[in-house]
Amino acid sequence: MCFFIILLKGKTLRLDVTYGDTVGEDGVWVQLLKQPIGTLVHPTLFLDRDGVIVDDVGYLHKVQDTVLIPGSVETIRRANLLGLPVVIVTNQSGIGRGIFGWQEFSAVQEKMLNDLSDGGAYVNAVLACPFHVEANPPWNNVNHPDRKPAPGMLLRAGKLFSIDYTRSWIIGDHANDIRAGKSAGIQGGLLVASGHGSCSHQRENARACANNYFCVNEGNTIIDALHLIPLFN
Repeated sequence: MCFFIILLKGKTLRLDVTYGDTVGEDGVWVQLLKQPIGTLVHPTLFLDRDGVIVDDVGYLHKVQDTVLIPGSVETIRRANLLGLPVVIVTNQSGIGRGIFGWQEFSAVQEKMLNDLSDGGAYVNAVLACPFHVEANPPWNNVNHPDRKPAPGMLLRAGKLFSIDYTRSWIIGDHANDIRAGKSAGIQGGLLVASGHGSCSHQRENARACANNYFCVNEGNTIIDALHLIPLFN
């Protein structure tokens, strides 16, 4: 265990998190787990977490509630085999609201990553934003640039390794995931119904993002990416 001292809006925060995890001075979690192979500019697969990779139980913070959605291992492993970096970009307002802390977030992440690893799959990077308009100070930011639908987390990933945004995709269960991808300038987004994506207003709002430069597809779960996202062809 180690301690992080960060400064945010003039306040000092002490975060107890597992060694190797990282919370920047601006309060956003940015963690590079595995550098992509080679020095090329990589098209990247961005993934929301809850409702896409693991079951969305509402403010997930318990290891025993961390369950992979069927198809997660197969899809991520296929991306790994194709040399596609896999980056998780997740809103985590539960931290800002005081429901749980970075230590619980880290424990959930460790369980998820270990379960993926057991199936031969891995994630290259994880970014998480705790800010929300209804969060406790100092997390109560009205329009934080890293909270989806803003593209901040996707753009931050480009500072970890070279990303070809024009060929990258995002998979999410909220229209805001798709909006974040569009704002980041990626090629398209896949809305899955395994989480909130089964709601009609999420589907309608996601479809509204489509234009000549941004593609929106719909699937049941993450496994549908294998035939709905061009990166896998």
